[in-house]
Amino acid sequence: MINKLLVANRGEIARRVFATCRALGVATVAVHSDADADAPFVADADQAVRLPGNTPAETYLRIDAILDAARRSGADAVHPGYGFLAENAEFAAAVTDAGLTWVGPSAKAIAAMGDKMAAKAMLADAGVPMLPTWTDPAEVTAFPVLVKAAAGGGGRGMRIVRDAAGLAEAVAGARREAAAAFGDGTVFIERYVERGRHVEVQIFGDTHGTVVALGVRDCSIQRRHQKIVEEAPGVLPDDVRAELHEAAVAAGRAVDYVGAGTVEFLLAPDGQVHFLEMNTRLQVEHPVTELTTGLDLVRLQLLVAEGEPLPVTTTPPADGHAIEVRLCAEDPAQGFRPATGTLHRFTIPGVAAEFGPARGLRLDSGVVDGSTVSVHYDSMLAKLVAWAPTRTEAARALAGALARAELHGVATNRDLLVRVLRSAEFTAVDLDTGFLDRHPEVFAPLLPAEQLPVAALAAALSGAAERRAAAPVLAGLPSGWRNVPSFPQVTRFTGPGDGEEIEVHYRLDRTGALAEWGRKGPLLTDPVEEGSSVNTELPVVELVTATPGRVVLDVDGVRRAFRVHRAGSSVFVDGPDGAASLTELPRLPLPTAELAAGSLLAPLPGAVTRVHVEVGQRVAAGDLLLTLEAMKLEHPVLAPADGVVTELPVPAGGQVETGAVLAVVDPEEDPQ
Repeated sequence: MINKLLVANRGEIARRVFATCRALGVATVAVHSDADADAPFVADADQAVRLPGNTPAETYLRIDAILDAARRSGADAVHPGYGFLAENAEFAAAVTDAGLTWVGPSAKAIAAMGDKMAAKAMLADAGVPMLPTWTDPAEVTAFPVLVKAAAGGGGRGMRIVRDAAGLAEAVAGARREAAAAFGDGTVFIERYVERGRHVEVQIFGDTHGTVVALGVRDCSIQRRHQKIVEEAPGVLPDDVRAELHEAAVAAGRAVDYVGAGTVEFLLAPDGQVHFLEMNTRLQVEHPVTELTTGLDLVRLQLLVAEGEPLPVTTTPPADGHAIEVRLCAEDPAQGFRPATGTLHRFTIPGVAAEFGPARGLRLDSGVVDGSTVSVHYDSMLAKLVAWAPTRTEAARALAGALARAELHGVATNRDLLVRVLRSAEFTAVDLDTGFLDRHPEVFAPLLPAEQLPVAALAAALSGAAERRAAAPVLAGLPSGWRNVPSFPQVTRFTGPGDGEEIEVHYRLDRTGALAEWGRKGPLLTDPVEEGSSVNTELPVVELVTATPGRVVLDVDGVRRAFRVHRAGSSVFVDGPDGAASLTELPRLPLPTAELAAGSLLAPLPGAVTRVHVEVGQRVAAGDLLLTLEAMKLEHPVLAPADGVVTELPVPAGGQVETGAVLAVVDPEEDPQ
C-alpha cells in the first residue's frame, strides 16, 4: 500500500496528482527548484524538498537528488508526472532498486517503447502501417521529413525539413533541444505527412494481464508540434476507431504494459493509419478521457502500482464530449515566443472543479494570482477543459469562459484558442496538424484594433476615478474639473503588440459626465488637437459609471462594461469584445539611454547557445545571427534588414535578461 507519494515533477501535473492523493488519504511530497520555491504545487504538498538550482539539469533531471529527497521525506512511492524523467528507464529502475514503489510501467517497457525505432519495428511485425523512417540523415531519400527526438515528447526536438539543404542544421538543432529537455539528444527522421490528423488511444494495463483501451483523443491542432487543443472522443468512423483500439492494445500487450500509456497515430487524408510512438506515461491531455469515461486516471495509476486489478476490462462508452486547451504564456503573433514575468491576475469564471471530475468547466492550473512565470520551464500555465453533452456545446462553453477570463501580466495564447474554438473549420471537424498554418486569421486579437481607443478611454477614466477616491480634499468633484473649461485631461499609454503610443483626451463636466473625448494615435488620419471637440472618427461615448475597477460606457447606443485592473504602470482592460494590456506612461518621463540603430534586443531572459556570424560580416535580411535558448526551446535571432554586423556583445554561453542587446546590424555600413 502506498502511504506517502513523492511527485518528481512540477506545476499543474504535480497539483493534479496531489489532488487525487488527498482524496485517497495518501500523504504527498514535492520536490522543487529554487525558482519554484513559492509555486502553488509546493504549497499543495504535505512536505517539500529543495533541489538546489534552477535549470532542469540541476534539479528535476537529477535522479540522485530525487531519490535522496524520497529517503529524507520518508516517501515510499514515486510518481514521475510527465516530461523530465517520466519516460526514463534508468529512473524507473533506480526507484525500484531503492525499494520504492514506481507509479508507472516497468523500466523494461519504458526502454522498449523509448527506443522508438525498435517500437516501430515491433508494431510493423504486428501489421500496423509505418511511415518511412531513418536514423542516418545521409540515407533520407524523400522529403518533406520530420526530425524527432527519440526521448520524451511535447514537441521538443522536432523540426520539419522540406529539402536536403536544411536537414543537417535541423538534426543538430533537434539534438540540442532534446538534450536540454530530456537529457537525451538522440533523434530520428520520419516521413512527414501533409494534412494528417494526430489521434491517440489512452491505454491502461495492470499486473494481472489486462490491457484496455479507454478511447480515442484527437490532438491535431498543434503549434511547434505541441498540442494545444485536445478532445475526446475523437470524431472518427467506427471502423477506424476499432482499428486504433486494436493496434493500441496490441502495442501494450507486446511489452506487458502496466499503468497509463498513450499510443499515438497519424491518420492520413486517405484514411490510412500510421503508428507514431507510444508514450509510457500519463499525458497532458488525460482530463478529456477522465471527463468522458468518469475514471480518475491517477487513482487507477496508484491502484495498479499497488498490484490491484483494473476496475474496467473493456472500453467504456463515451459520455458526452470534452475539449481541453493548453493556456500558455506566449505570444502567437511573435511566433509563439514564450513570455515571462508576474501573473498579476489569473481568474477564469464558471469553473466547476479543479483537478477533478466536472460536468461543465474543469481547471488544472499550475499558477495562481501573483505566480512568477520563469524562463527555466515550459510555458504552459494551465489546462481548461469543458465537458458537455455535445461537441458543439463543449466548444462554445470553453470559448466563452476563455474570452471572459482575466489573464493579466504576461502574454498568453488565449485569443488564438478562442478563435480556433469558434472557427467554422473546427466546428466542421476540418482538422489536421497544419491547421494553424492554413488559418492565419485565428492569430488576430479578439479586440479589434478600432475598439482599442474605447478600451484606453476606460483605462483613463478608471485611473481618474482611483485618483479621486484617494484625494484628501474635494474628492466629490469630477476629475480635472474647472470653473472655466480649457484643456482636456490627457493620459498616455503604450498599447499591446508593437506598443504604439495612444494618447487619450477627455473632459468631464461638473456633473461628472463625459463632455468630450478624443485621442492621438496611429488609427486616426487627423490627430486630435488639445482643446478640440470629439473627433468624428471615434464613436459617440457616454459615461455611465466609473470606479477604479469598473467602467461602464454607452458606446454608440450600446452599453458596455469594462473591468480594469492596475498593477503599477500596467493597466489591464477586459471588455465584452476582448482584452487590452496597456502601459500608462508617466506625465514627465525620465531621460533614457539611446540604443544604437539596428540593435536587436533579447525578447526574454535566456542563454545564447550559438553565434553564427562575426563582427564586420555583411548579412541579408532574414539571415540567422545567433540562437537564444529559453523555456526549453531554441529561438532564432534573425537580421531585420541587409547590413553589416557591428556589435556582438554576448558570446556563446552568455546569459541575458529581457531587453539586453544581442547584436547590432547597421544597414548603412559600407563593407568597402
